[in-house]
Amino acid sequence: MTIQVGDKIPSATVYRMGADGPEAVETEAYFADRKVVMFGLTGAFTPTCSAKHLPGYVTNADAPKAKGVQEITCISVNDAFVMGAWGNDQGVGDKVTMLGDGAGALTEKLGLSFDLTERYAMVVEDGVVTHLALEGGGGLEHSGAEEILKAL
Repeated sequence: MTIQVGDKIPSATVYRMGADGPEAVETEAYFADRKVVMFGLTGAFTPTCSAKHLPGYVTNADAPKAKGVQEITCISVNDAFVMGAWGNDQGVGDKVTMLGDGAGALTEKLGLSFDLTERYAMVVEDGVVTHLALEGGGGLEHSGAEEILKAL
């Protein structure tokens, strides 16, 4: 079943690239006691995700933070190496945290595994989803940075 507004983010381990290689990130600790915008996409280096979805959050990173968001997170079913390389390629710097869910553990628990045509974004406050924007059919009408800003 797909995660809903009011649900707690499930416990899972995802990874980010650190200075010495992949670092484990436990979702319970990561989302606790703060407000995070997390958006998921079909994959690193894919056309729409590289041209619009990720760049929208990089360009608009200051606006959610001005509304109390402590971190903006991009997650995909790629490993930490790919997410790190894509983040470097896209020049995300410290504006967006790139997380790899290589085994799809978190994605499955969220009920958001998909067929490479869908995307999503959510606002998570103290580990609880307070806004969820699901895309259908490969569009980028609900989960882009501009739409999430309206929801904050």
